[in-house]
This record gives sequence, C-alpha cells and structure tokens, in this order.
Amino acid sequence: MTVNLAAAASFLATHGRLLDRRRFELLFGDGDADAVLAAVAAYRNADGGYGWGLEPDLRAPESQPGGALHAFEVFEDIAPATTPLAVELCDWLESVSLAGGGLPFAFPVADRAGSAPFWTDADPAKFSLQSTAFVASTALRVARHDKAVAEHPWVRAATETCLEAVRRVETQPHAIELSFAIRFLDAAHATRPEAGELLDHLGRFLPPDGIVSVAGGRAGEVLRPLNFSPLPGPARKLFDPAAITAELTRLESQQHDDGGWSVDFASYSPQASLEWRGYATVGAVSVLRANS
Repeated sequence: MTVNLAAAASFLATHGRLLDRRRFELLFGDGDADAVLAAVAAYRNADGGYGWGLEPDLRAPESQPGGALHAFEVFEDIAPATTPLAVELCDWLESVSLAGGGLPFAFPVADRAGSAPFWTDADPAKFSLQSTAFVASTALRVARHDKAVAEHPWVRAATETCLEAVRRVETQPHAIELSFAIRFLDAAHATRPEAGELLDHLGRFLPPDGIVSVAGGRAGEVLRPLNFSPLPGPARKLFDPAAITAELTRLESQQHDDGGWSVDFASYSPQASLEWRGYATVGAVSVLRANS
C-alpha cells in the first residue's frame, strides 16, 4: 500500500467526524475500542438503534436500518473485543422487523431536513432485500467474534429471509441491491453452504468487467468490483483477479491532494458531503490494507 497515511490522518483531523478519526486510529493500533464505542454511542437511541446522521444522508434522529449498518461496522472494527451494544442493536432490529426478520428500506422520520428522498419516501411496510442484506451482512461479520450476536434470533431469521429472497431473484437487480446481496452471501458463506451456489446465481447479473450502472444515480455513476467484494473472500470468485488488482491500484490513485477520498454518489447536505469523505477515507485505507 503506497497511500499517504499521514495526509489521510490530517484530512480526517481537518474534516472528519470524531467517529471516523477514532476508527482510523484503531485501524493502525493507535486507539482503543472504548474510544470508538464512545464515539458511536453519540448516535445511539434509548431503543438500542442508531440514527442522528450516522448514515450521513439521513440526518433525522430516529433509529434506522442505515444506522444499524454503520453501527455494526464499528462493532466489527473492534474485534476481537465485543460490546453488549451489539446484542442490544439486534434486540432493536428484532422489535421493528417485518415478518421473518426482514427490514424495510427505512422507517418514517418526523423531520426530512437534510435527508435523501429515497430514505424519507421509503415504504416502512415493504420488505427491502437491500436494507436487510446490508444490516445482516455486517451483523454476520460481527458474529464471527461475538457469540451472542451469532446466536441472536434476529440474525438467524434475517439470514434465512435474505437467502430466500436471493433465491427468488430472476431479473436484473438494482446495482446497489445486487452489491449488498453479494456482500451478504460472502459473509454468510462460512456458516451457510448454500451461499456459494447463490453467489453463482447472482454472478449471472454481473457483466464481465464487474462494472454496473447505478439506475437513478449521478450521470455515469457505477459500482465497480470492489463495491461488490471489498475484502478477500468467497465473492472474489465472481471477478477476474486482474480486475481486482486493477481496482485496488485505481483506489490508491484516488487519494486527493488534501489526503482524503471522495464518494461517487450525490450527497444531500453540505454536512453529509464532508462526512461521506471521512467515511470513504477510512474505508479506502481499510480496504487497501486488508488486500495488501
């Protein structure tokens, strides 16, 4: 990895959320789990879920599936340490889930200010493979080192629901839904042998170069192989190794002069734009490190 880590740290110090600064410290052994957990706790609600802009384009305080995704990312970061907050988040998910542990894309918010319309206009009674998969996949990765999460009823139910939903996919999914479904199968592969066959099933919807246009996104917005398989794992079989190598080189080259990375999609508030850059910077360094 040839990125400028000092510049990345300076970018985060200048523009990043405290949470992303703490995650970056932990990534390189300069921080500790308690500091990261204290930072993410600022986004936690009394019900055990997470809101308050933890998902940068959803500024509302209410607990949301998007907030659960990002909280579980933190609980994965602190491995092998565990926290009771992870089980409490599973408890919240169980209390709000649809039949079978599935989740809607988002729940209603009282104040839509600063939030993306795809979040605020979501139907809270309609199952979303995208949201269920992105929360379940991160929960499964936490479950690798947290037995209480692995044994939680919501994790088991959501896993079954996602597997069945993937089996029913017969037409081209939206690129983002496809990416999270593939990530889910990658995470489930260790405990669910059928995940390998289902990866092949979804692989039919990937073009040879692994680059998929994002319907409804910015002009030219696409998802690339590392969006589908950011870490070495079972999903890598869907991509030419040379394509992964090229994408890692491309990711390295995208560090800006200010030390940070950017996202390819539109942000819905000035605050979200900077927060996404901090999140993307931690994510880029983490992916490059894990693939080195």
